[in-house]
Amino acid sequence: QAHVIIIDEAHHFRNTGTKGEKEGERRSRYWNLFDIIEDKQLFHLTATPINNSLLDFQHMVELFTRHQPDYFADAPLGIHSLAGHIRKLEKAIENQIGAETGQSVEVNYAEAGEVLTADNLFDALVVQRSRSYVKESVSRESGSGRVLFPAPREPKVVEYSVKQTYGKLLDMVANAFHKKEPLFSLPIYSPYAFYIGNDNSVNMALEIGRRKQVVSLIRTGFLKRFESSAESFKLSCWRLLWKILAWLEVHVETDNEKAAVEHWKRRNAKLINYKPQLDFMDEEPEEDLIAPELLDNVERLDRSQFNIEQIVLESVRDLEQLSDFLEELEKFTPKQDKKLTALKKLLRDDSVASKHKIIIFTEFSDTARYLYEQLQQEGVDGLAMIDGSYKGDRSILIRRFAPYYNESSSQQLKDEGQEEIRVLISTDVLSEGLNLQDATRLINYDLHWNPVRLMQRIGRVDRRMNPEIEKQIIKDHPSQKKLRGTVGYWNFLPPGDLDQLLNLYQRVSHKTLRISKTLGIEGRKLLREDDDFEDLKNFAEQYDGRPTPDEEMHLEFQDLLRNNNNLEDALSALPNAIYSGKAHINAGASAVFFCYARPAHDKAASEASGEDRWTTDAGDVKWYLYDLEKGTIVEEATQIIEFIRSDAETPRVIKTEQSTVSDIRRKIEKHIARTYLRQVQAPVGVKPVLKAWMELN
Repeated sequence: QAHVIIIDEAHHFRNTGTKGEKEGERRSRYWNLFDIIEDKQLFHLTATPINNSLLDFQHMVELFTRHQPDYFADAPLGIHSLAGHIRKLEKAIENQIGAETGQSVEVNYAEAGEVLTADNLFDALVVQRSRSYVKESVSRESGSGRVLFPAPREPKVVEYSVKQTYGKLLDMVANAFHKKEPLFSLPIYSPYAFYIGNDNSVNMALEIGRRKQVVSLIRTGFLKRFESSAESFKLSCWRLLWKILAWLEVHVETDNEKAAVEHWKRRNAKLINYKPQLDFMDEEPEEDLIAPELLDNVERLDRSQFNIEQIVLESVRDLEQLSDFLEELEKFTPKQDKKLTALKKLLRDDSVASKHKIIIFTEFSDTARYLYEQLQQEGVDGLAMIDGSYKGDRSILIRRFAPYYNESSSQQLKDEGQEEIRVLISTDVLSEGLNLQDATRLINYDLHWNPVRLMQRIGRVDRRMNPEIEKQIIKDHPSQKKLRGTVGYWNFLPPGDLDQLLNLYQRVSHKTLRISKTLGIEGRKLLREDDDFEDLKNFAEQYDGRPTPDEEMHLEFQDLLRNNNNLEDALSALPNAIYSGKAHINAGASAVFFCYARPAHDKAASEASGEDRWTTDAGDVKWYLYDLEKGTIVEEATQIIEFIRSDAETPRVIKTEQSTVSDIRRKIEKHIARTYLRQVQAPVGVKPVLKAWMELN
C-alpha cells in the first residue's frame, strides 16, 4: 500500500465538484481523491496553482487538511481559519490589481505573486521556482555555465477581420449582449428565479446566485466560441436549441404554452428540419464552460413550485435569438472565413510553418475538427488532429509528432509503418505535461482570456533541451539545424475588432479582462513586432520569470556553499547567540539584526513523553531588524539581507553599548511574544532562542 501520493498537474483538483451525497448525484474526482489520500503524505506538482481565484489554491490545500478550518492553528503559522486567511489574501490582491476598475477580477498566479511572496502560509506550503531561477541554479550546480533552453522569439500576430468574416452576425451578437438581459436568459438553468413555492428549506439567495453563475458561464462560453470559429459557435447554438426544445417537450402543458412553442416551430420549420451531426457525449469538458452534468441533467419541475408558463415564454425568446443566429450562420461558408484564410496562408507561405513541424492549439473540439477538415482539403501534408474524444492511444500519436523527445526517431517510425505527423491540431488536452519539443513553432488559434493557458501551451515546445537528442535530430534532419534552439509562435488576434470583443466579454462576465502583459495588449493596444520594446520585454519576463528576492537569496546561498568548502558543517557547529558587527549601509544610521529560532508544538516529542512539548526543532527561524532611530522592526528577510550581507573582507565594527543591545533584545522578544507566541497560543514559559545577532553602526 502506498504511503506517499504525488499528483502531477494538480491544478485539475482546484474545484471540489459534487460530493455525490444525493441520490443519482455523481461524485467528483476531487472527492474520490479525498477518500484515497486519507492518512497519506501528499505532494502537488503544478506550474499553475492559481488559475482564476485563490480558491484554486485553497481547495488543493484542503485535500490534506481534510477540510479542517483550523488545521494551521498550531505554530509556526497560527492560522485559525484557512478560508478566512484566503479571503484576506484575495482582498489584498483585488486591491492591488483591481483598483483601477473597481470591479472584481479573476486572479491568476502571475498577478498574485507579490502578495503571496510575503504570505507565511504560501511560504510554508509552496516551493515555487521561476524558469530563470532554474536556469541559474542548474547552471551553478553543474558548473558548466550552460543550460540548454531554446531562445524564444517575439510573439507574432496573425491578423484577420471578425467583421469581414461574420458580417451582419457580429452586430447581431453585439446587440444581444447589450440588451438588459444579455444574449440568452436561459431560464431552464435558473428556475429558482421563477420559484413560487413556500419551502423554507430552500436557500433562495444561494440558489439564484448559483444559477446566475451558471448562466454567466454559458454566455461567456458562447462568446469564446464565437471568437474561436463560426463552426464552433454554430454547433453550440444548435446544442442549446435542442436542449431547450427537449426541456419544453417535457414541461409544456397549457394551451398558452403550446401555442407559443408551436408558433416558434412553424416560423422556423425549415431551420429545425436541419439536424446537424452533434455528438453530445464526445464533447470534451472545457474548463471555462459549465460542467456537462449541470447542463444535461435537467429535472422535471413541479408546477406548484415554479412558474412554468413564464419559464416557457422566456425559453421561446431564447429560441428566437438562437434561430436568428442560426439562419445567418447557415449562409456562412469557409470561403468567408478570414481567420481560416489567414491560417492557410501562414502554413503555405511561411518558410518554417510550410515545411517543418508545427502544433496548432484551439480551445474547442468543434474548431479543431473544422480546421482538420479544411486543412485536409487544402492538401496540408502530415496532418493530424486530437481532442478530448480521441479514442486511440494518445502516446502513439504524440510519438508520431515528437518521436525524438519520446524515445523514438523518424527512422524507427518508418520501420514500424507509422506516418510521422508534421502539423498537429490539438485542443488543450496536449497543453500540459508533454514533451513536444521536436517542434519549434506553435500557433494559438484562439484568443486567450487566461494567460496561464497560453503559457502552458508554449511550454510544450519551449522546454529544456537534451544535447544528445538535439545532435540526433540534426544528424537525421540537417535542414533543421538553424531551427534547433529557437522557438516561435503566432497568436491569432482580430486587431480591428478587438475592442468590441473585449467590451462584450466584460459586459457578459462583469470582470476585467486581464490578458494585457501576456498577449501584448497594453491599454487595448495590439502588440506588433515593431511595437514598444518594453512590451516585448514584459512578456518575456512574465513567461520566463525573473528570480524573486527569495530565489535570489537561494542562489546566493548556493554560491556560498559551493565556494566555501565545509561551510555548512562550520555553520552547524556555531554556538547560540554568536554576534558580530559591521558598518550600516546608510551613513549615520544604526540598527541591530537578530536571528531567532521560534518554538512550536512538537507532536512527536509530546506523544513520546506524554507531556506537552514545544521545541525549536518543530518551529521555524525568523529574522528581525531593529532600527534604532525610528524604533521600528522589519521582519521581511528579503529586505533585511541588504543590511547584513558581508564577505571575508567586510570590516568588523563593534560600537553599540551592551546595555543598549540588551534593551533592544528585550523589545524584540516582547514583540515575538505579542505577535508570534500569542498567535500560536504558546504556553507560558515557552520562549524563542537567539541564534545570532549583528550590530549595524
